[in-house]
Amino acid sequence: MEGKYLESQEVADYEKNLNLFIEEKCDLIVSVGFFLTDATKIAAEANPDMKFSIVDVSYDPVVPNILGQVFDTDGAAFLAGYVAAGMTKTGKVATFGGFPIPTVTIFMDGFTRGVLYYNEKHGTAVEVIGWDINDPNKGLFSSSFDDQDKGRELGVSLMDEGADIIMPVAGPVGLGTAAAVKERGSGYIIGVDSDWFLTSPDYSSIVLTSVLKNMDVTVMDAVKQVIDGTFKGGTTVGTLANGGVGIAPFHDLDGQVPAELKAELEQVKADILSGAVKTRP
Repeated sequence: MEGKYLESQEVADYEKNLNLFIEEKCDLIVSVGFFLTDATKIAAEANPDMKFSIVDVSYDPVVPNILGQVFDTDGAAFLAGYVAAGMTKTGKVATFGGFPIPTVTIFMDGFTRGVLYYNEKHGTAVEVIGWDINDPNKGLFSSSFDDQDKGRELGVSLMDEGADIIMPVAGPVGLGTAAAVKERGSGYIIGVDSDWFLTSPDYSSIVLTSVLKNMDVTVMDAVKQVIDGTFKGGTTVGTLANGGVGIAPFHDLDGQVPAELKAELEQVKADILSGAVKTRP
């Protein structure tokens, strides 16, 4: 099986790129991202004999020839928030998003709840700057997924407010934040989606961990369904339990994370899996 990809540079490319793959009669067309929700649905409904899958989107009602891939990233982000709360030296950590859309705010929610759970367990008062689970209107957003200068600006502002660990949920915007944190030399960054230690090696020295959205797991599931003839519309969910989400190793900073905190983290993960700890209301 051969794989091909196209990258959209603007909204107008969504329909055009989907149509190019439709013309090639691909066995499975995978679109990536919340902003392709409508374009993918239109393409699938116009071509009911073709198979589509979309990352970060599910449809209700189900579209018979689209398999949505969604991720319970709040579980993994909860673990990252717990670690951040255990590692901060200033008592303040931060997060911001690209846009106030569900696939972004689920990270921010989970992260914040993880910090609050650490506070509950330890009697601490670590503060989260940039997100308020009780008032989303107070959230901090870059209004971009690609403006690294904006990421740098927000990073400097958050550090000036006292945050020494920042989790940007804004795609490449977060690399601007990572640059600011590295320049300041007194904090850490938490990556999202992929392991930033590996994908952004320029910042490996400050990447504490990353909240992983293991799209390879869910995309492979979709591909297997096409190959074995079981493909149908609906939703596949990446979770902590099936390895669809998780947090990355601490890599070079492993020695900085206390053994006690690592042990607590394993217990928190076990408690999330058992349902003893809730990562959402």
